[in-house]
Amino acid sequence: MSSSQGRRGSLPGTSDDGKGVLSRFSSSISQSLIVSRGKRTASEAATVAKKLLWSTGRAAWIAGTTFLVLVVPLIIEMDREQQMNELEMQQASLLGAPPPSIAAPAAPK
Repeated sequence: MSSSQGRRGSLPGTSDDGKGVLSRFSSSISQSLIVSRGKRTASEAATVAKKLLWSTGRAAWIAGTTFLVLVVPLIIEMDREQQMNELEMQQASLLGAPPPSIAAPAAPK
């Protein structure tokens, strides 16, 4: 065999170091400035998103606990008062008194 037959499948300008064209192309792309800047930007965006999510979670916790401490007791008390008013109206109607929601007519002047 001649040496030309042994290198029949190789292209001019390529070396026999075991790297194919696709491998060399992908390594040159992955080492480019644009790719490194893109990776750094994606990393910074992920860091910002993580901080934003953390602070949003803290704000939600503060809002939730404040609602439980301040608003829920107010709602419970308003419901109790409404039930008491309904009970008083029911007792008044059983005793035959007019319901308190009907106002007495004003005397003419």
